[in-house]
This record gives sequence, structure tokens and C-alpha cells, in this order.
Amino acid sequence: MNDEIWMEPVDGPETRPHENLFSNLYEWVEAAVFSLICVVLVFTFLFRVVGVDGPSMTPTLLNKERLIMTSINYTPQRGDIVVINRFTQEPLVKRIIAVEGDILEIDGETGEVRVNGETLDESYIRGTTYPIEMESPFQVSEGHVFVMGDNRENSTDSRHHSVNEVPVKNIIGKAVWRIWPLNKFGSIY
Repeated sequence: MNDEIWMEPVDGPETRPHENLFSNLYEWVEAAVFSLICVVLVFTFLFRVVGVDGPSMTPTLLNKERLIMTSINYTPQRGDIVVINRFTQEPLVKRIIAVEGDILEIDGETGEVRVNGETLDESYIRGTTYPIEMESPFQVSEGHVFVMGDNRENSTDSRHHSVNEVPVKNIIGKAVWRIWPLNKFGSIY
């Protein structure tokens, strides 16, 4: 006769694989939720992704490109590419040509732009002519900027009565990085 004693296995950490699975799953979910909250906070308060809509910034920016924009401690400066809130329409992406107090002159025939008597070096533009719906010379009002698209022949901007000068408070931020398409990923000049 065989006198073997049968003993129930003692449940320890090694014998409960389902507890380890749930513990690991909980840690993964917790890390994912924390990461998601961090990403939402960063993209809400530090950076935003915006899209270029139309050809008005060609050749610098093309239609459907995606940009990262920031508004932290931003003060508008000549040459910056900014995103402008139009509240009831899609935001505009344009370049600041003049800031408050600047005297702006645009030659309607040649397209030459002078700010405070100096001709701007605008090697980034496409086209020169565009009907100007403003008097020249023009002084930019306090708290405003004057913006233009880089594709001067196909840009509704501050030269047009529907945009005019842009209040600084309507600038959402400065475009700093192009993130799409990937082959053009990098900073924006």
C-alpha cells in the first residue's frame, strides 16, 4: 500500500499568473492615460497643430501642410509666419510685414514693399502684382500688424478690405515647425 499524502498547493505569487497579468495591465493603462493627459496639456497650452489652407503662402508653405505653432511669450515681429483667428472662418496663415507704428508703402505696379523707407528683401515671395485696396503710404495702427501671403498674386491679406490690419489679440501664435509632409519636416523660416 502506498501511503502518499496529498497536499493542496499553496497559492503564492508564483502560482497566480492572472494577478500578475492584471497588475501589468493596470500599470500599462495608467502609463497610457498619464501620457495622453501630458500630450493634451502640451498641445493645448504650449503647441498646436494647424493646417495650411490654400496656396496663399506658396512657395514657403503649400496647401494641406501641417504646422506646429506656439504662442508662449510671443511678441509679433516682422517676418514671422503667424496663425490668425478669424472666429467664424478657418484661421489664416500669413507673414507679418509690418508692426504697429511702421510706415508701409506698396508699389502697385512693381509689388515692391517698403517699411519705414527701406525696401524689404523678400526672396521668399511668388508674384508681385495684386490689386491694392488701401492707400499708400499707410501707418500700422497701435495694437495691430499688417500681414501678407508669400504668393502675392493669390493671397487675401491685409491689402484686402476683408482682412485689413490684424489686431495682435487675434494672433493665435507663430508657426515654428512643419510636421507634414514628412519629407519637409523641419523649422520654418
